[in-house]
Amino acid sequence: MNVLKALIIDRKDLKELDFGMLLSAVAILFYGVFNIYTATNFYYARLQLIWLVLSLFVVYVILLMDYRKVYRIVDLFYWIVIILLVLVLFTSKVKGAAGWFSIGSRGFQPAEFAKLTTMLMVGKELQKVDGNINNLRNFMKVTFYAALPMILMMLQPEMGITMITFFIVLGIYFAAGLSLKVIFAGFGFVAMAVIIVLQTNFLPSHWRARLTSFLFNEGSELGINYQLSRSVISIGSGQVSGKFNFLQFLQDMTVSTQSSTQFFNRVPENHTDFIFSVLAENFGLIGGITLLLLYGFLLYRMIRIAKKSEDIFGSTIAVGVFSSFLFSILQNVGMTMGLMPISGITLPLVSYGGSSVLTTFIAIGMVLNVGMKKKTTLF
Repeated sequence: MNVLKALIIDRKDLKELDFGMLLSAVAILFYGVFNIYTATNFYYARLQLIWLVLSLFVVYVILLMDYRKVYRIVDLFYWIVIILLVLVLFTSKVKGAAGWFSIGSRGFQPAEFAKLTTMLMVGKELQKVDGNINNLRNFMKVTFYAALPMILMMLQPEMGITMITFFIVLGIYFAAGLSLKVIFAGFGFVAMAVIIVLQTNFLPSHWRARLTSFLFNEGSELGINYQLSRSVISIGSGQVSGKFNFLQFLQDMTVSTQSSTQFFNRVPENHTDFIFSVLAENFGLIGGITLLLLYGFLLYRMIRIAKKSEDIFGSTIAVGVFSSFLFSILQNVGMTMGLMPISGITLPLVSYGGSSVLTTFIAIGMVLNVGMKKKTTLF
């Protein structure tokens, strides 16, 4: 009986659950699955749905817990991921980067989980010092825990997730009230570091070209600009309402085809990094705005939970996840339009990718947990 009770969410907690936030996340993923199908075939769409089922199960498990109890074992999670980030440096490189452990035909990327553990560790350290981030000793200690995984990710090199982690920490620091002088100084330091890195051979040449191509893209159909050029053409061709033909889609489903016949301007990696170009071509400006409105609602609910949290640790989790989503959305949509560098950052819940979907829902589950437990505190 006690075991069964432990597997059911308490009614008081269930009343505090933000169903709107959860439903909006699921709606965004289904929107993404539909566009993945039109870009590729049913195989990838089906895999994405399988990851959704697994992710929702993990979210349920997270909701059974109390995030404030996780506080006690954050150090363990953090250092396990740090060890994995060190070990992965000794794996074989793929396209100039060593960031994956091979598990049969699949892969496991520790950097995806480093985003979460870094956020949790920073939150725990801020809780321990009552949020006094402007004390030099506190700032240096918190920054050490934030910088260590980012340094290890850069050594792979894994620039996309490193950038996300940086903006997660930046968002947390800003919410914690860190002096703007320190924040601007940090931006200056990072900008100088990026310029230096781009001037050296630290990054493979094709990586440097991807990061700077948006500055020099003039519609070239050759080399590194091919992907970006095709993306811009696809987005523009969608115009206001898009080119998707619903009758053709029904016909495809009727004959049980395993792939969509509605291929338009094909973009390389169109079901992962460049899924927004597929969405915009399918459903035009209206479809793009619809996605951004869904994201806007999701972000609003996150920041609402952050404001209502009774402790620094919980608020940090919500702010960190909010920052991760906001930066990833702006970066991914911007890069498909040629406004941001091509960094390999996926569009949350829309791009194809199992580990990305799972870690995103883990993050959402933690924010939901914070919202459920906001009336009492263990600290």
